Amino acid sequence: MSRRNGYFPKRYFNASGPMERLLIIVVAVIVLGIAVGVLLPRVSPQFVQLTGQYHATGTAAETLERLVVDDDVSTSGYSRDAFGYRETDDDGNGCDVRDDVLARDLTDVTYTKRGGCKVKTGVLQDPYTGKTIHFQRGQDTSSAVQIDHVVALQNAWQSGAKDWDKAKRFQYGNDMVNLLAVDGPANQGKGSSSAAYWLPTNGEFRCEYVARQIGVKDKYGLSVTSQEKRAMLAVLHSCPGQAVPEE
Repeated sequence: MSRRNGYFPKRYFNASGPMERLLIIVVAVIVLGIAVGVLLPRVSPQFVQLTGQYHATGTAAETLERLVVDDDVSTSGYSRDAFGYRETDDDGNGCDVRDDVLARDLTDVTYTKRGGCKVKTGVLQDPYTGKTIHFQRGQDTSSAVQIDHVVALQNAWQSGAKDWDKAKRFQYGNDMVNLLAVDGPANQGKGSSSAAYWLPTNGEFRCEYVARQIGVKDKYGLSVTSQEKRAMLAVLHSCPGQAVPEE
């Protein structure tokens, strides 16, 4: 068949032409630039520091700079029981710290009995996910809201708590400054991770979350790893002037 009859489409793009070759080069450069911008910060902390993505201001950033950096950490000997979580009643109200945190962090709170301190129901605006959770005390429902150690107990152990005495570990394990009522699955997903490996999916809370971790580590003289510090600075870079939360 003849091409003149229109059975074959015309070729609009000729890779051998000078304009087409130039276009290919331009596209390749753009793709390469995007790849470098995405991947290089992940593999080169020095690059990110040079571009200012590790620069932050505010008391949270200033406090972070005072923390000891220690990359020679170990979880050897760690036991959650060493921190005595829920084994104290520092305010003497007859309830452990879980109910105290629920009463503080939930709204529309009701109690199991008049004048009591055991929370029966309430509403949580979850800081980690942004979800609204309707809490109902019960064997199958209580776990929907869990109490998170913002700086996890295992993280604290490897950051200095392994050298503490029992009294200080119990104080830490039940310090409400380091405790938040949060979505149960989110808490399980976090586990013992530091900011280098886990951050809340609720982006609006990340700055306050990292600032609270820094405040807790400063209060108890805990160290941070290099990777943890970089992750914290990267978050604080997005919120100039971020302050450490007050107790």
